[in-house]
Amino acid sequence: MYYGINIKSIIKVIGILLCIEAVFMLIPVITALIYEETDLIPFLQSFGITIATGAAMLYLPRNANERIGKREGFLIVTFSWIAISIMGALPFLLNGNTHTFTDAFFEAISGFTTTGVTVLSNLNETTHGILIWRNLMQWMGGMGIILFTVAVLPMLNSGGGIQLFSAEMTGIVFDKLGPRISQTAKKLWGLYFGMTLVLIFLLHAGPMNTFDAICTAFSTTSTGGFSTKDQSLAYWNSAYIEYTVTIFMFLSAVNFAIIYKTLFRSHKELFKDEEFKWFAAIVAAATLITTLSLYFQNPEKEIEEIFRKSLFTIVSGITSTGFAVENFCNWGSAFFVIICVCMFFGGCAGSTAGGAKITRLVLLFKNTDNEFYRQIHPTAIRPVRFNGKVVSHDLISKVLAFIVMYILLAALSAMILSLMNMTIDEAIGVSLSALGNCGFGFGRMNPDSNFIMLPTLGKWIVIFDMLIGRLEIFTVLILFSPYFWRK
Repeated sequence: MYYGINIKSIIKVIGILLCIEAVFMLIPVITALIYEETDLIPFLQSFGITIATGAAMLYLPRNANERIGKREGFLIVTFSWIAISIMGALPFLLNGNTHTFTDAFFEAISGFTTTGVTVLSNLNETTHGILIWRNLMQWMGGMGIILFTVAVLPMLNSGGGIQLFSAEMTGIVFDKLGPRISQTAKKLWGLYFGMTLVLIFLLHAGPMNTFDAICTAFSTTSTGGFSTKDQSLAYWNSAYIEYTVTIFMFLSAVNFAIIYKTLFRSHKELFKDEEFKWFAAIVAAATLITTLSLYFQNPEKEIEEIFRKSLFTIVSGITSTGFAVENFCNWGSAFFVIICVCMFFGGCAGSTAGGAKITRLVLLFKNTDNEFYRQIHPTAIRPVRFNGKVVSHDLISKVLAFIVMYILLAALSAMILSLMNMTIDEAIGVSLSALGNCGFGFGRMNPDSNFIMLPTLGKWIVIFDMLIGRLEIFTVLILFSPYFWRK
């Protein structure tokens, strides 16, 4: 015990997570064997280091108490994401894809947090093992590797499981799909796996080969955005692929518990959900405005193509996927404002999407509306309601605190980045993109380029933003609070 914290249980759980990551590393090992490429040895070395480290952390802490409280939950989630990203960086270093630890760690944490910004180039010539590892990292991180562990390990089904689930899951509340937390985790991962399989089949039915279909499906359902091509999805120049991926990006940004209930309980669940209705309305409005703006700029273009590119890019931005089918930096300043707002809003709670989440923003708007009402009727009692239920003042306070912290962190990051020879548009876009785990770049880091030009300090700022954005800010920042360490 240290400050009343069960250190042994923390080390043990992180060890389990590293062992699970090592098992996933066998997939690129098999891929390297199939394609007979040079990244086989680097992946075997990475597997050996990861499994040895995980096993040591799992078995060395003797007589570990399995109690996991709130503080242990926050520490496990934060340090496990850092640990799996460190191990996930090994293949990039050992295979020579990156030449510094900073670049390798940047690529790995961009993968696991499903941000999708990259420092790699010449993806068209990159080995298949590295390519599938990038997309596999996103797929693991999308639903959450800790949630996967809760699903498969009974030892975490007690009170510890709920602490880990709450600390890693996105949003302010979550819907239990069963009496035990492991049942909820299994159903969510089962739905996630099923959606991925369906998308692989649909993409393979189009112009994609099997390998590209698998990798793209991993990145789409995780709303990650890594591609096997430098040109992203523009490489295929296929309306079929763009519409198919758009649909699955949109679905992956919807609360998975609501999708599960819609499929297996009541078909009306999705359209009764207030958050979904707001999300769909925002996507429709942003797409309409962008389509009209681009049409007036380029009236000679086909309206269907303009609509398709607009819809794809808006959905890619608001769902925090980050796929690109065109260099949208040429779409004008009005679009820059629209896409920044979309990246800030993000997807629905309980999905794989990033951003501040639609639920929080709806509650913020409703609470603001109530404040206007109280100015006229100061004695009125008018609670905030969401999905027909009264929202507590405590939850409203948490939402306000989160939104304030989100805006402050985005502003602070943009200010620091602007001091590194970046334009204000680049700095604002990158900070919102990293914090919202979106993956879009602007200016010199546009969809036709990458993030290698960032200075080392700039990369570490983006790394920090990606991590706290994926873990919903407070999970990480609470570790810096003196209250956390008091017994």
